[in-house]
Amino acid sequence: MGLKGKLIASIEVKCGGHSIHDIFHTNAHHVPTISRAFTQFEIHEGEIVKIGSIISWNYNDGGQNKFTKQIIEDIDPHKKSIRWKIIEGDVLEMYNSFTIAVSCEPQWVTWTIEYEKKTEDTPEPLIELGIILDLNKDIEGHLVKN
Repeated sequence: MGLKGKLIASIEVKCGGHSIHDIFHTNAHHVPTISRAFTQFEIHEGEIVKIGSIISWNYNDGGQNKFTKQIIEDIDPHKKSIRWKIIEGDVLEMYNSFTIAVSCEPQWVTWTIEYEKKTEDTPEPLIELGIILDLNKDIEGHLVKN
């Protein structure tokens, strides 16, 4: 069994994938007011969402406060995709590397997590994928309601 892996989840959205992309591309600072799990967003270097910017999120995972700091590796406004690489935080206690990407189509949003486990015993990041999918649902609910 290998230490590297990739999880992919696609979810149908009623609000249009472009709207989900817009939240992360230009309005990421609103996520803590939309999401049940994400409690804080901060820009450490760069601008709101530009390649090379360093951002962080505080979030709740089953009652535990967690932290992640990420560098934005890629943004493609035409493909409606963004990729973040985690450079600090709780998830790196179990994984040597962890990258999250989102790609948005008119009716679908696809999330991809690429990771390298520290040991064979490290579980696949299904909990982290669940948190991301819950965030997607929170954002969709907000957009459909407004």
